[in-house]
Amino acid sequence: MASRAPEPADSPLGSPIVPGARQDSAAQAHRRAIHFRNPPVVETLLGVQFVPLKSLTLPYLGVYWGRIRDRYPLQQVKPPLPQQFEEFPPAPTLSNIELSSEPDARFWCVSSSNTELIQIQRDRFIRNWRRGETDVEYPSYERLRPKFEQEWEGFLRFLAEEDLGRPTVNQCEITYINHIDLGLGWRTFEDPSKILKIVPPPLQGDFLPRPEMLLVNARYVMPEKRGRLHIVAQPAIPRMGGTPLLQLTLTARGEAASSRTSDILAWLDLGHDWIVNGFADITSEQMQREVWGRYA
Repeated sequence: MASRAPEPADSPLGSPIVPGARQDSAAQAHRRAIHFRNPPVVETLLGVQFVPLKSLTLPYLGVYWGRIRDRYPLQQVKPPLPQQFEEFPPAPTLSNIELSSEPDARFWCVSSSNTELIQIQRDRFIRNWRRGETDVEYPSYERLRPKFEQEWEGFLRFLAEEDLGRPTVNQCEITYINHIDLGLGWRTFEDPSKILKIVPPPLQGDFLPRPEMLLVNARYVMPEKRGRLHIVAQPAIPRMGGTPLLQLTLTARGEAASSRTSDILAWLDLGHDWIVNGFADITSEQMQREVWGRYA
C-alpha cells in the first residue's frame, strides 16, 4: 500500500524548513534530512483543540459548511471527540460526563475526491488528508501545512463575522497513519521486530510458546515538556478486505506558545519533526532502504 513520492524537492517524509516559520530550538537540535520514495503514509491530521465555543451551535456548523461547500461538497455527522491534554506529570484518564440541553456533534466536510476533509466541533478544528481507496500520492507536509493554515484562517474569519468568539487554543496535534503490508519485508505478526527496532525478537519460554501477536504503545516526552509523541502499532485489515497489515500511528500533541496562527504553525512544525525523526528511529534500516526507498 506504499504510495509513490515525488523526487527530493517534494519528498513526503522530509523535515522541511518552511519559510516564515519560527524554527524551534528543540526541533533544530536533532533535525535530519529524511526522505522516502515510497512512504507507507495513508492518512495525516493537522488540528487544534480550543476552549469550547458555546455559541458555535449545530446550525452555525451548517452555515460554515455552506461557506466551504464548493471545496468540500460532501458532509457527514459524527459523535464529538473528547478533549485531550498532554499534562506533566500525566493525569489519570477519567470519563467526563457533561449534561447539556442541546445536542453536540462533529461535522465532517469532505472533498469530492474523498481524500481531504475538515472536521469541526465546538472545541476542535482538524484538517485531514487520506489516500483511501485511491492511488494518490502523499502530497508532503510542505503542501499540507499551508492548506491547514488557509482553512484555519478562513474558520477564524467565519467566527468573527458571525460574532461567535475567537478560539483560545489549548492543544495542537499532528498525526501520521502508516499501513505496512504483511509480506513486504516481514512475514508474521508475532515478530514486529522486523519492522520496529523498539521491539525485541520474541522468545519462547519454558511454558509459554512464542506470542501470536505483539502490540506496541509507547510515548516520548519532548524537551522542555512541549508535548509528547505517541506511537501505536497494531494489526489491521483494510475495510474493503485485502492483505493484513500493521498500522503504525504516530501522534504529536502539545500546547503552542499562544493562540496566534504563527505559534500554532510553529508547534505543528515541531510535532512534524518529531514524527519524521521518530519514525526513522523506531523502524528498521532494512525496511527504510529496501521497502520505502529512503535516500537521505
